[in-house]
Amino acid sequence: MQTIHIRRRVKTPSSDGAEQARQGPEGDLSPLLAGAATAVGAFGALLALVDADSPLRGPCTLFFLLAAPATAIWAALRGLEPFGRVLTALAGAVVLDMLVAQGMLAVHRWSWRGGIIAVTVISCLLLLVSCVTVKPTKT
Repeated sequence: MQTIHIRRRVKTPSSDGAEQARQGPEGDLSPLLAGAATAVGAFGALLALVDADSPLRGPCTLFFLLAAPATAIWAALRGLEPFGRVLTALAGAVVLDMLVAQGMLAVHRWSWRGGIIAVTVISCLLLLVSCVTVKPTKT
């Protein structure tokens, strides 16, 4: 049986006592990519909810339906290795989408607009819970 190794963040003091962020054109692009992904996802949800007749509606909405729950699950799995977090977040996003669809079909209340709203609400709640949760520390 294989165990899951949880990575602990250990702060090491740098030579001058403060961490230096890379500046300039070779800096970290993660915030820029996260912002672009958020914009594409929000645009996809908006296009779907207003029933716009655009060729971008399908791909952007699909991106939203995968990215919103994956981001919420990613935030909840702080201790795992990055590859494990990505794999688990994407699998969880697919599972969440399928459970919403299955639940709506089971109660005979299926609608594409309701599915998008349900995935949005569940993803926001998961993200809120993972951001508000305080991890206990050893003293």
